[in-house]
Amino acid sequence: MHANGPVTHGVIDAIPVKLPGLRVVLTFLLGAGVFCATSLAASGAPGSETPAKDAAHVDFVGAESCATCHEAVAKGFASNPHTKMALMHGNGNVTCESCHGPGGEHVAGGGDTTKIFDPAKAATKDVDEKCLSCHAGAHPNFARSPHAKAGVGCISCHDIHNSKEEPLLKAAQPGLCFQCHTDTKPQFAMPFHHKVNEGLIQCSDCHDVHGTFEENNLKSTADQNAICTRCHTEVRGPFVFEHAPVKAEGCMACHTPHGSQNARMLNMPTISTLCNQCHSPVAAATVHGIDAGSASATPCISCHTMVHGSNVSQAFIR
Repeated sequence: MHANGPVTHGVIDAIPVKLPGLRVVLTFLLGAGVFCATSLAASGAPGSETPAKDAAHVDFVGAESCATCHEAVAKGFASNPHTKMALMHGNGNVTCESCHGPGGEHVAGGGDTTKIFDPAKAATKDVDEKCLSCHAGAHPNFARSPHAKAGVGCISCHDIHNSKEEPLLKAAQPGLCFQCHTDTKPQFAMPFHHKVNEGLIQCSDCHDVHGTFEENNLKSTADQNAICTRCHTEVRGPFVFEHAPVKAEGCMACHTPHGSQNARMLNMPTISTLCNQCHSPVAAATVHGIDAGSASATPCISCHTMVHGSNVSQAFIR
């Protein structure tokens, strides 16, 4: 019945022939895995080369090492707001290196200045990028500011190590600003001026030197009105009847903000002359039934007292 029995028997006998080869392959793979695991473990063992995971921190030497050479700077840094940087990099006390970069190569090179970031020798753009790596949230518009476009960088105004002024300015306002803005300085000596030289207000009360979306780095109030109304609240509005120039041109349509020889810091010596730039004296005389000469001589605000806007009169009469 099983005349072809040897064929079936041959299939059964073939299995032992193939199993030794499979065992060899499995044994080889297992040995290779053990060898690789051993090699990897050895590469991270103590005394071996620096692990890759520590490469980012191996060059930090800490503020104590910096102080061995820069003792004067280190002593005066205790009251500096940048001392908070000691909490960075895993509380590694790398205060100096947060700005100057890892100091390992600098120390190993015996103080080689080419192995450390020195803002005094770096390009303005590179210094600004370094500062904005922390301060970008507070000054998001600096890149578009007139100062940045003119190449006036952070350390043009700020002295990080030696400043005695807040916030780490090289000199107090307005003297610091007047070093560049010499055309503005004489305006504060006019008979009528904002009390900047007297110390009542500062340049930064009206201007954000780090950039805004307004012209001349002007600030704006929370309700997006001109910064003038933060102090001059009586003219803020909103009014039922608005004076168009106030909204269309702003305060400077009539006033010179820094200083003027005219009362109320007006652009013109007389109020009537100022009003007549837009309102013809002939038309005013026709409306009021008076001659044009009287319309020019009589101050407009004798009647139109609410020139910034009114809630009761379209003619801005009280």
